[in-house]
Amino acid sequence: MTESARDLARKLLAGNSSGSAAAAPPTQQVRPVAQSRPHRGPGRQFADHPDVAAAVQKRAMIASLYEQTRLVNPLFLPRTGPNDTVIHVAEPRLADVDLVNFSAYNYLGLANHPRVVEGAKRALDQFGASASASRIVAGEIPLYQELERRLADIYGVGDAMVTTSGYLTNAGVIGFLLRQGDVAICDTLIHGSVISGTQWSGARRISFRHNDPESLRSVLRTSRAGFDRALVVLEGHYSMDGTIGRIDELAAIAREYDCAVMVDEAHSFAVFGDKGHGIREHYGLPGDAVDVWMATLSKALGSTGGFVAADADLIGAMKSSAPGVAMLTGAPAPAAIGAALAALDVLEEEPERLARLWANARLFHGALSERGVNLGVSQGTPIVPVVVPGEIRAGYVSSTLLENGVYSGLISSPAVPAGRERLRFFITSEHTEEQLTKTVDLLTETIAQAEKIPDITVDG
Repeated sequence: MTESARDLARKLLAGNSSGSAAAAPPTQQVRPVAQSRPHRGPGRQFADHPDVAAAVQKRAMIASLYEQTRLVNPLFLPRTGPNDTVIHVAEPRLADVDLVNFSAYNYLGLANHPRVVEGAKRALDQFGASASASRIVAGEIPLYQELERRLADIYGVGDAMVTTSGYLTNAGVIGFLLRQGDVAICDTLIHGSVISGTQWSGARRISFRHNDPESLRSVLRTSRAGFDRALVVLEGHYSMDGTIGRIDELAAIAREYDCAVMVDEAHSFAVFGDKGHGIREHYGLPGDAVDVWMATLSKALGSTGGFVAADADLIGAMKSSAPGVAMLTGAPAPAAIGAALAALDVLEEEPERLARLWANARLFHGALSERGVNLGVSQGTPIVPVVVPGEIRAGYVSSTLLENGVYSGLISSPAVPAGRERLRFFITSEHTEEQLTKTVDLLTETIAQAEKIPDITVDG
């Protein structure tokens, strides 16, 4: 293990708390805590933690509001089957009904496709429910290498590495690649997993305006000389806003300033491009236009986990030395790999799924636009945010839709800024035209009702 890997491993295992006794060097003396501290007692050590206390208070207030209004709380709604276009929920207030579902990342309907399920079952039967250890010490299952070769070929790069988690892929890879003295230059709408990675690494993080090439150029012009390595981090398809990353322009500017580039394709792989090969295919970029391509298996591919694709030496180093991504974690479950391989087969053999996906996205986005619904800065992709300012108003819209047979995710602060609350509609290839048009009618009517509600914020 390299020294940088050891350092990061210590940070991960110590919770990245440099002031804790576990993280302190042997020669460092830990000062005793003042005797005036409160006595918290067993099991209550974090009850007064500011974030915990605020979350508990906010959840109680939300639960009380739903109880008083008799509306159905759309959060943590229990369902009894796969996360399909129509889901069955076990909620007494909904009279045991089926819901048209817009809350799944199941863009191509592959999560419950018979071939994908069968691929998972075959791997489960042959290799068991778990890899039970990291690949470097437990021996290789051929399925992993087969999937990695196919992903590397799709991106036109030397190798790929599958991981147990998309979030951990971003955080762990950035934590491995950067260190103090380096910088990550991120789009302002970058995913929280990237922010976690920069915190773990100790590198500086600087933001530029969303999808703005000139803002990136300005940031690099004024700051690049102050750092050793610089990594520009972008997304192919921004999940809160439904915008398309301007990868071609932004990557070219990064190269002018000798920066590496990493692209998060969680919501664009198997969604963009004529073959579903992602944002690289969408823009016709060579594989080396970007240094690290990242995506998930858990969205359009209908499996679970993440992956990175890059230069073979870089991937080899990550496989052997990257804490939290490969070295200190078990391999993904064999069933997840079997499912992903089958999903790639379906993606290749059924291109009509992509065509239906984008036709549905255009229909839904266009119909809402014609009605004057606030869709933010979205660009007609399969992610359609419907902005309903105010938590109470947004909650009312979500619950009313739910009671009328439509399920859509409710997003409020801190995930989005206060006043920019929204419902997110994830369009899939399996939605029918009737489902889409009826939802447009219901949504338009419900938003008009919500606008009459006073703007009250649920504070934590």
